[in-house]
Amino acid sequence: MSSRAQAEVLVYTLRWCPYCMWARQLLKRKGVSFEERSIDGNAGLREEMERRSGRTSVPQIFIGDTHVGGYDDMNALDRKGGLDPLLFPETPA
Repeated sequence: MSSRAQAEVLVYTLRWCPYCMWARQLLKRKGVSFEERSIDGNAGLREEMERRSGRTSVPQIFIGDTHVGGYDDMNALDRKGGLDPLLFPETPA
């Protein structure tokens, strides 16, 4: 999949969070690079995450301009076949 163009992916996480670990693993299995912003002890990043997502739980995952939600949301989207089109948008020829 690395030969295809990839959307920017941002994941807000906490170190101890198992859902964050599962989200990282799913993205890595797909060969996706992503920016991880740990909100551990960082009130400013936590506020940024809450403002952008409207949620207080982690992880919060953004693909391009799309807020995917948390791990369960991303996993459900993947099972329905909707994750890859977000991660690897088709570019016009």
